[in-house]
Amino acid sequence: MESPFLLACRRQPVPHTPIWLMRQAGRYMPEYRAVRDRFSFLDLCHNPEASAEVTVTAVEKLGVDAAIIFADILLILEPLGVGLEFGPGHGPIIHRPVRSRADVDQLPEIDVAEHLSFVFEAVRLARRELPAHVPLIGFSGAPFTVASYLIDGRGSRTYVHTKSLMYRDAGAWHALLGLLVRATASYLNAQIAAGAQAVQLFDSWVGCLSPADYREFVLPHTRALIESITPGVPVIHFGTDTAGLLEALRDAGGDVIGVDWRIDLDAAWARIGYDRAVQGNLDPLALLAPPDEIRKRVRSILTAVEGRPGHIFNLGHGIIPETPVDHARLLVDTVHELSAR
Repeated sequence: MESPFLLACRRQPVPHTPIWLMRQAGRYMPEYRAVRDRFSFLDLCHNPEASAEVTVTAVEKLGVDAAIIFADILLILEPLGVGLEFGPGHGPIIHRPVRSRADVDQLPEIDVAEHLSFVFEAVRLARRELPAHVPLIGFSGAPFTVASYLIDGRGSRTYVHTKSLMYRDAGAWHALLGLLVRATASYLNAQIAAGAQAVQLFDSWVGCLSPADYREFVLPHTRALIESITPGVPVIHFGTDTAGLLEALRDAGGDVIGVDWRIDLDAAWARIGYDRAVQGNLDPLALLAPPDEIRKRVRSILTAVEGRPGHIFNLGHGIIPETPVDHARLLVDTVHELSAR
C-alpha cells in the first residue's frame, strides 16, 4: 500500500513520480518476442505461466513502478462464441459480429469463473513472482470499446455499425452494454481476488463519440461498472482522443483518469478536477526521439503538473513495437531522476 504507484492513486505524497507503460510487455522487447516464437497471441494469453513470465520480465527490464497482467481486452468475448481471431498482420477480428436486437438476445451471460480462469491464474502467478513492492494492475476493456469490436467486427475509423445500432435501437444497445457490464464487473473483481491491487479500464475508442452521445449511451454503463468494483481498489479510467470528454469521463468514475497526448496534462487535470489523480501523457512515438529530446519532454510534463500529488507518468497509449528498449528504460530512469523529492 506504500508503493509510489498506489500512493499516487490515492493522491498522497510520493518519493518520486511513479511510472509504468501501457503494453510494457510487448513486441519491442526481445524477451517477449522469444516467448511469442513459442506461442500464438491467443495461446500466450491462455497460458498462465507464459503470461506471468512476460508480465514480470517487463518489470525487471524496465524498472517500472507497477506491473500490468498480460492479457487482452477481448478475451471476455470468447465465451460468446462470436469467433474471435488474432491473425498475423492485422488486429482482432470478430467473425460473427452482433448487429441486431436478435443477435443481442441470443448472447449468453458470460461465466467468467468457468471461461476466464486462465487469466486469474496468471494474476496469481505474477503476483507471487513480482517483488512485494511492485503492485500488479488488472484490466479490462470498457463496455463501449468492447462493444465496438463486437459490433463492427474489427477496429474501425468510422464505427458505422456500432453507431448505427446505438442510434437505431437504443434498447438493444443498452441490453448489450448491460450484459458486458455484468461480465466485466465479475471479471475485474476476480482479478482483484487473485491478487491485482489496482485495475485499469481501457476505453480506447470512446473518443469517436460526442459528449452528448457519451452521456446518453455510455456513461451510465461505465459508472455502473466502476461502482461494482471491489471497494478500496484504485480504478484507472483510460481513453484516447478524449479531450472533449474529460468531464464526462470524470463523472463516469475512477480514482485516476488517463489522459492521452492530444491535450496538455495540466489543462486536462484542471478540467478533471484535483480530487482525482491523473495518468499520462507522453506521445508513444516520442520514444523514437533522441535521448535528449525524451528527457526534454519528460521534464516538460513533470513541470506542468508542478509536483502535485496524484500524477502517474505513462504514455498516452501503448508503447509501439518499433520502440528501442533502451529508450523505454531511459524514460523510466528519467522520470525517477527528475521527479525525486
